[in-house]
Parts: sequence; C-alpha cells; structure tokens
Amino acid sequence: MSTGTEETRIVLDPFVGDLDGESARLRAAGPLAAVELPGGVPVWAVTRHAEAKQLLTDPRLVKDIEVWGAWRRGEIPADWPLIGLANPGRSMLTVDGADHRRMRTLVAQALTPRRVEQMRERIAKLTEGLLNGVEAAEGEVVDLKAEFAYPLPMYVIADLMGIAEDRLPRLKELFEKFFSTQTPPAEVIATLTELAGIMAQTVAAKRAEPGDDLTSALLAASEDGDHLTDEEIVSTLQLMVAAGHETTISLIVNAVVNLSTHPVQRALVLAGEADWSSVIEETLRHSTPTSHVLIRFATEDVPVGDRILPAGDALIVSYAAIGRDEEAHGPTAGAFDITRTSENRHISFGHGPHVCPGAALSRLEAGVALPALYERFPALDLAVPASELRNKPVVTQNDIFELPVRLTPAD
Repeated sequence: MSTGTEETRIVLDPFVGDLDGESARLRAAGPLAAVELPGGVPVWAVTRHAEAKQLLTDPRLVKDIEVWGAWRRGEIPADWPLIGLANPGRSMLTVDGADHRRMRTLVAQALTPRRVEQMRERIAKLTEGLLNGVEAAEGEVVDLKAEFAYPLPMYVIADLMGIAEDRLPRLKELFEKFFSTQTPPAEVIATLTELAGIMAQTVAAKRAEPGDDLTSALLAASEDGDHLTDEEIVSTLQLMVAAGHETTISLIVNAVVNLSTHPVQRALVLAGEADWSSVIEETLRHSTPTSHVLIRFATEDVPVGDRILPAGDALIVSYAAIGRDEEAHGPTAGAFDITRTSENRHISFGHGPHVCPGAALSRLEAGVALPALYERFPALDLAVPASELRNKPVVTQNDIFELPVRLTPAD
C-alpha cells in the first residue's frame, strides 16, 4: 500500500476559484487524496462517501491535536490562518470518548428538539421582516445574501444563544477573518482572542442573569454531577455560533442559485409537485455548505483503499467531493435534481458521533425561509450569470461574496 509521501499533493486553492473542478480532481485521486492546505500544510483528504462514513466512525482517528506529528514538531505556526478551525478550543468538536459523550449529552439536554421547534415562529417573523425590507427594492438588483440570507441565521443564532444583537456587526467582521485564508498572520491571534472574549462575556452575563436561551441552558445542564466548565461553554458557544450561521447562509444561497439555474425544477416545487425538503436535501448534497472539515488525526496507520493514512498525520473530510461521488449517488451525481432517489443519504452534516448538533435548526431555517421567499417573489432570478458569482477565500465553506438577484413579486 502507498502512503502517498512520494506523490504530488493537490494544492487547495485558497481563493476557491473552481470548487467543482477541485472536487473532481480530489475524487479522481482516489478515496484518500494527498492535499496541501493554504500555508503549505500537508494533510490527507477523504473524498468518497463510503470511505468517509467508515473513517468518521473509526476510533483510530481522533480530534486531539497533540496526536498531529506536524503540530508536535512545531511545523504549524500559531498564526496559521486556519488554526482556529484546526484547534478551536476544548469543546465537543475537539474531544473524543467519554469527554465527548459527556459534552454531547449536556449540549443535547440544552438543544432539545422542542427548543429548536420553538424557534419556528421567531424564524417566520424574522423572515417576514427581512422580506418586507427587500420588497422596497422591487425590480432593482438586490444582494440577497446581504439583505436576507446572512442576517436571518445571525439573528436566529443570536436569539438562540442569548447574544446581544449589538454584538452582531462586530461578530460578522470577526467571523469573516476567522474563516478566511487571507487573514494576515498578525490578526489571527487577535481575532481568536476577541471572539473568545465576546463569548466569555456572554457566558458571564447569562450566569449573572439567566434567560430562556441556550447559553443559560448550557450553564444549568448537568448529568450525574457532570457539567460543562466555563472554558468548554465558551468554546461550545463559539463553535455553535460559527457553524450555526455560516452553514445556513450557504444553504439558503446555494438553494437559490440552484433553483435559478434549474427553472424546470423550480417550477416543480412552486407548483407543489416537489417538496421544499427535497430542495434542501439536494442542495446539501450537490452544493454542500461545508466544503472541507478540519481536522482528525490518526493514532496509528489506517488503510484506506489501496493507501495508508499514516499514524500522526491529519485528515480532512472533503464534503464537496463526497457529495458528488458517483459510487454513492449514481452517474448523475454531478447534476442538481430534486426528484433524485438514492439509497445513500448525503452526509453533509457529518456522520457518527461528531454529526452536527445544529442540523435540525439549519433545516428548519431553510424550510421556513425558502418557501416564504419564493411565495413573495416566485420569479426571483439571478441578476448575473451563475458563472460570474465569486467564491470567498474560505476553503472550509462553499460561500460566495454576494448574490445579486432581481425580485419580482407575486401578482
């Protein structure tokens, strides 16, 4: 078996100029591809559905960064632009085994299905208010991302977590830097420090005056005497805010792009001949909001196909490549098709013990926002060709700078 050390690595484009082409090259390299992250950091990528499911449940792959040989050897600088994603602090994202079960259980106690469902009315009201705002621009070109797809998830996650709305403009700036591969090294640590500080202030405020929000619930959650430390709550809060808004923004934006470029399928859903849930699930598969997830580390050599993921090396999960795996989704995997039937459900929210705990909320937001958007503006269409939409320099998110559209209200 090959370890791939002698191979030319696929360099992930930090500007994400052609995500579809890059994903196709990753799949062509096999289920385990040798890649290079921005900053010259060598890792491996799993690129196929079946192998990803296996590796995501393999106990030989852990989240402890101390297992990463390059980290231990001092080869990963503290100001690496992606360090906040590779080493985001102690939360359920970065621990395994008993600690992960403890944190996951306590978070589940706070983020219950009932709490998520209770957000439906608030999401509907926020959606209506935002659509009222963009309606004034009828017939003009509107950046639907800035005016609708971005603020909705941010307001929702702020409500859910109990974050003061006056914090949102600064959080937007900080998360832009947090995810970007182009953040100057001098700003990386400052960005992480300020983000943690805002989350710590939120925790302190909710400890002093609890409310009906997830942060207060996390502070109160316990199981058999276990609890989350303040450090764990701060990291969990930052994780959930980061993932909770970015994923949903991309889901809404990519659904609009897909429906605009597939008018026959848009007509099906608007006529009630296809469900909005089909639009959401096909968007999650075909245009997954999360392109690459960082990082897991091999505690021993792990065979993957005819290759070996060596002990001490890092693995990323390339969901953009996985979602269009023909072995899982058939020869039309590269096509957007809301009528698709497949035995293999996508894994765009993860698989196994680390599956995204906010998946239900993201689906709920899109399930409220998209029907309301198209009920108000059924002829909504892109104001520029889809080929002119520019990706942001974020290797972990399938995200664009702006979404210019023309809005046409219902008769």
